[in-house]
Amino acid sequence: MIYTGVDLIEIPRIAGVFRRYPKRFLDKVYTEGERRYSRGRPPQLASRFAAKEAVMKALGTGVRGVPWKDIEVTRKPGHAPEILLHRKAKARADRMGIFRFALSLSHSREMAIASVVAEADDDAWRP
Repeated sequence: MIYTGVDLIEIPRIAGVFRRYPKRFLDKVYTEGERRYSRGRPPQLASRFAAKEAVMKALGTGVRGVPWKDIEVTRKPGHAPEILLHRKAKARADRMGIFRFALSLSHSREMAIASVVAEADDDAWRP
């Protein structure tokens, strides 16, 4: 079984929220590792925001189903970004039999996009 999610976000929108509510926005949406990696750069914040929304779509929960920080985008030097799930997001993925995510991130000057493909065991789905 394959689940997919995609999200497109305006970088200036994320930059505006970050300018108005820097601490509150970062604390609500991003893990400590994501904050370190992004260093307040709007394109990196936006692409990670899009990735989290794309994962929520693949999980079938939408933005109210799992907390933002239960989905983490990690990146080791020289490697592609990866999805790491915590708490409610991990429990949901486990119920769905998801055992692997593929993530692709990209951004232009104005837009950031994330595409997620989740691979699951066909016999594992338990609502």
